Amino acid sequence: MISRRQFVASLPIAASCLGAAVSGGGSTGAAEVAEPGRRKRIAFLGTSVYQHSHAQHFLDRFAAGYAIGGRWVKPQVDVASVFIDQFPANDIGRQRIAKYQLRQVPSVAEALTLGGSRLAVDGVVIIAEHGEYPDNDRGQRLYPRYAWFKECVKVFEASGRSVPVFNDKHLSTNWDECVEMVADSERLGFPFYAGSSLPVTWRLPAVEMPYDTPLSESVCVAYGGVDSYDVHALETAQCMSERRAGGEVGIRSVHAVRGAACWAMLRDREVTRKLFLSALMRSHNLPVETGYPSAPVDMPWAEANLPDTIAYFVEHLDGFRTTIFLTNIRDFNYAGMRSDTGEIIGCQFMLPMPGRGATTADFFTPLVQHVEKMFVTGATTYPIRRTLLASGMVIGGVESLFAGQTPYATPRMAIAYRGPRESAFWQE
Repeated sequence: MISRRQFVASLPIAASCLGAAVSGGGSTGAAEVAEPGRRKRIAFLGTSVYQHSHAQHFLDRFAAGYAIGGRWVKPQVDVASVFIDQFPANDIGRQRIAKYQLRQVPSVAEALTLGGSRLAVDGVVIIAEHGEYPDNDRGQRLYPRYAWFKECVKVFEASGRSVPVFNDKHLSTNWDECVEMVADSERLGFPFYAGSSLPVTWRLPAVEMPYDTPLSESVCVAYGGVDSYDVHALETAQCMSERRAGGEVGIRSVHAVRGAACWAMLRDREVTRKLFLSALMRSHNLPVETGYPSAPVDMPWAEANLPDTIAYFVEHLDGFRTTIFLTNIRDFNYAGMRSDTGEIIGCQFMLPMPGRGATTADFFTPLVQHVEKMFVTGATTYPIRRTLLASGMVIGGVESLFAGQTPYATPRMAIAYRGPRESAFWQE
């Protein structure tokens, strides 16, 4: 009998099986469809629900609805069960459960079976972000995304059927686990949607990368921490880069650096410098005391005002490059260069934070809308391989920093796929 370790280890060898010949909006799978006339029911799994937590944003929208396009949209699905793992002092999960008259359950399995012995819902939402969980020796917070996903798979296998699953943000801190999650979804034939809100939020200007554009490099200038907001920046770049001529082919290495090492590497990368400055000047939050830069926004200005920047330099197997910069500018800005004309294509991906006591962050709205669409139609907006590869880039960045800011080779991340032709970002 083949062991789990042997099974997982064999998957990246067939990276083309995970990544090749994938096009369009995603998989349809073998998820069972609810009876005609009955609304789909979902199980909601959340680590911790407090104001501005991811679980709060998702639970409110799935239970109450949301405003979009100048109208209030009621939920397209019913929340059949809620499993919440932790209840901190600032918990509002219990209040939300009472307010929406939801069914709270004590385990992942019961959320899916509704207390029975077999799967009894039509979809699963996993929001394993925030909460008190241990860190590993690389400083990564060990959220239970993989563990909860595997509990769902166990119920699917025991029930002889499966349903669509959404996983918030990247897949896992471990590459084998990331690959195994995607392999499980393909083996059991259920739609698997994961990732952040950045690819589907609105853009300023409302620019889409033309399909099959010859690109040489993508850059995202963003903010946030390692193994946290880096996945947002990577998916910002990747949802544009995957539209390049030939599609995505996977990555060769990730080299993550901090501070002075970042600026030293940029001195030898002319295209990256141009894209970095172009993306930087899309920002609405440049760190200036006077409210407006008192000097040109150039490399000396950037080095002086963004001294602690962390950069991930990602090398793709086809020679393409992705570079992200985690700064203190408080927004997400993209720039990509055409390899045929040298033209820079760019925009800001809007991620305005809630403030003044508000409990909403509007960029979650289009993400919930796409997740609902998966539950209703049985198809994902984009291939899960985008999030798989972005998860690998995050892991590569973490490992590179842990190894002393040296390049981290990724021979098992030859994940090839084609992104959807249709634009998925918010335009209402």
